[in-house]
Amino acid sequence: MMMNNNLKILVNDQWEWDAASIGEADLIPDGDNRFHLIRGGKTYHAELLAADLDNRSYTIRIGGENFTVRLENELDQLINQMGLKAGKAHVMKDVRAPMPGLVLQLLVNPGDKVAKDDPLLILEAMKMENVLKATGEGTVKSLRVKKGAVVEKGAVLLEME
Repeated sequence: MMMNNNLKILVNDQWEWDAASIGEADLIPDGDNRFHLIRGGKTYHAELLAADLDNRSYTIRIGGENFTVRLENELDQLINQMGLKAGKAHVMKDVRAPMPGLVLQLLVNPGDKVAKDDPLLILEAMKMENVLKATGEGTVKSLRVKKGAVVEKGAVLLEME
């Protein structure tokens, strides 16, 4: 598996590796969202449960245990080192579909106040469940979709104020 050597891999916010320390590993697809991870002569069966592409965060099940894997590139690491993530709160704008998909579940209601990284809804795309999270603070003004709705990329899902 080819990786950027400046990439940092965080698992459950407890364990941290850089790409070079992971060593040679092979990731072989085995059906929908299922993979064989081969490392150090051992094979692990893995299943991708959810992906938050905006935050490069993935929920993976290996051996019956769930792991949250977050990838940080050089820019993410520099921003963290400079303490810029602790800056003033970002006010959220309307939430749009990052890809076409099916709305599986709405996790907020009109009038709900949300903070950064609060889950808003679950969108299924390409047979993967994607949890869309708040990118900042705000109040849900209205829901523009219902459970079971098929949406196109860019469609407004939630109006924020």
